[in-house]
Amino acid sequence: MNTSDTEMDGKAPIAAWCDDESLHVKLADGRQIATPLWWYPSLLGASHVERNTLELMYTGIHWPGLDEDLSIDGMLKGWKSPAARPPAVAAE
Repeated sequence: MNTSDTEMDGKAPIAAWCDDESLHVKLADGRQIATPLWWYPSLLGASHVERNTLELMYTGIHWPGLDEDLSIDGMLKGWKSPAARPPAVAAE
């Protein structure tokens, strides 16, 4: 196993769930991260059941019913969807 594989092992998701405001992910190395749902318009517009019907992958999360994939690296780097609009902007 090379260094990048070892590094990714710690970032592998072991649990993920959405509440009404955030996507929460628990990583193999013990970290827990949360990102706002407004970063991902397809998740924001989905039902609670659709948001929580997900599959954990080695490098991210997949929502089969929404055809949405997010990488752990992207979440850690703060990458948002190009269509993401902060709530205050979206309300205008």
